Amino acid sequence: METNICPKTWMLEAILITIFCCLPFGIVGIVYAARVKAAFTADKFDEAQRLSSEAERWTRIGFILGLILYIFCAIVSVNKMI
Repeated sequence: METNICPKTWMLEAILITIFCCLPFGIVGIVYAARVKAAFTADKFDEAQRLSSEAERWTRIGFILGLILYIFCAIVSVNKMI
């Protein structure tokens, strides 16, 4: 009997990205993350893996864009002080 393991949901990371980095991409990550567990419970293992990958993608995009935004704001702030 083959045992399948639920893929990572990325829920915590998506919530943190939503709060601290980039709201729109974090919300998309949360939506995909919430669907991972439901697909896995419904024995749709390939779908759960695909949704996990999508949640990871949107979470990483949100992190990168948030980081770029924070760096940009820091540069602008430093230039205003000079």
